[in-house]
Amino acid sequence: MTDSDSGLLIRPATEEDLPAIVAMLADDPLGATRESPDDLTPYAVALKRLTDDPHQHVVVAVRAGRVVGTLQLTIVPGLSRKGSIRSIIEGVRVHADERGSGLGTRFIEWAIERSRAENCQLVQLTSDVTRTDAHRFYERLGFTASHVGFKLQL
Repeated sequence: MTDSDSGLLIRPATEEDLPAIVAMLADDPLGATRESPDDLTPYAVALKRLTDDPHQHVVVAVRAGRVVGTLQLTIVPGLSRKGSIRSIIEGVRVHADERGSGLGTRFIEWAIERSRAENCQLVQLTSDVTRTDAHRFYERLGFTASHVGFKLQL
């Protein structure tokens, strides 16, 4: 999908996009401790697994031929809520040069539009408790902090 006003293209991610994607994943205090931009092998394996799954949508935002953002949208069928389908937004990253440009909003709008097209009744996401700017951003877009999330490292 191209937004002709901003010159922004949102398209499926490819293996050629991995250096830019991983650089964005690593470009913050949390990502710097858990990502390895110097070895893209595990990311290539993961991207292949994701692109082979029709319920996974890993996309990039491209402006002027440069990858400037990424996100993953997962479609999850379920039994709860009368068998409803939900989507999960994960791994949202916007290049530092693009923050404040409206790209993040456009990205989330894309994810919501895609979720509607997939007949989802709910869009959900999690955000690390330390990412207070992100929390305000998601709240401005209509998301509510309605649950407490838990994780268990394996």
